[in-house]
Amino acid sequence: MRKKYEESGVSLQAGYESVERIKKHVKRTKNLGMMSAIGGFGGAFDLSAYNFKNPVLVSGTDGVGTKLKLAFELNIHNTIGIDVVAMCANDILAQGAIPLFFLDYLAVGKNYPKQVEAIVEGVAEGCVQADCAIVGGETAEMSGFYEDGEYDIAGFCVGAQEKELLLNPENTKAGQAVIGLASSGVHSNGFSLVRKILKDNNISLNEKFENSTIGETLLTPTKIYVKEVLRVLKEVKVAGIAHITGGGFHENLPRCLKDGLGMKIIKSSYTVPKIFNFLAEKGGIDEEEMYHIFNMGVGMVLVVEKEDVGKTLSLLDNSFVLGEVTNESGIKIV
Repeated sequence: MRKKYEESGVSLQAGYESVERIKKHVKRTKNLGMMSAIGGFGGAFDLSAYNFKNPVLVSGTDGVGTKLKLAFELNIHNTIGIDVVAMCANDILAQGAIPLFFLDYLAVGKNYPKQVEAIVEGVAEGCVQADCAIVGGETAEMSGFYEDGEYDIAGFCVGAQEKELLLNPENTKAGQAVIGLASSGVHSNGFSLVRKILKDNNISLNEKFENSTIGETLLTPTKIYVKEVLRVLKEVKVAGIAHITGGGFHENLPRCLKDGLGMKIIKSSYTVPKIFNFLAEKGGIDEEEMYHIFNMGVGMVLVVEKEDVGKTLSLLDNSFVLGEVTNESGIKIV
């Protein structure tokens, strides 16, 4: 029976080996509420360990998209897991919630245990950065569905916060300051366009770019903002947070604002990373469209009262005053 299964393209032995390889990485993510070990039918988490009084659970799910194609081409697989955690944990954070635990789903064309281990190593590193536990996951070997050596990964994260501490757009008002948190690069959005630009211009991923290569620059994992933003939330009354993902400034910034409000963003308040200028030039993309697609060097924004700007900046790693909330709806970039 096992022989027949192997002939269909699915290796039970490789599956067993992959599970054994990833256990040491999962152990790195243990936090207060982690109860279950890898191998069970479900992941258990002890919410009582956090002593919430009136908790609300907040969840988020996402994948990495076509950025995976770069990982395949470069044969680098230990960073893409950071991206999948970041996309989920940063979204939860934007609600003012504390990420607690994470589960991933990894579908492969063929189970190569070393590759699976590298991917989960990245997931574990992302969870360490987000201070959330891996309480389970699933790896599916889907022979004939994905190309040999290729895969897809998605995940979801669950967090919690006291009901009265969850962020509400109704708390935003004109005159409040907009604080930008620097991104680590392109993060995990817009890669269908990125790949088209590279293809149309016959640009190799191994082409030199600044102190690295184009490929390694683009594959830089999404920054996880959890620990530094939670520091701010403990000491500053934050009115709103936006995670800058697909849709760039124009789609994501309004999501943290009360209806009728907008933002004035000052371009000169920070330096746009050179990778965005490179993509704009090679792709013939005008500046307005760039801000509709990419994070342009700003991965997250916080809305705070002007008197709290100094304290907020002191609690963040790489941040700046990006602009202010206005009475006119829409995002104006000047």
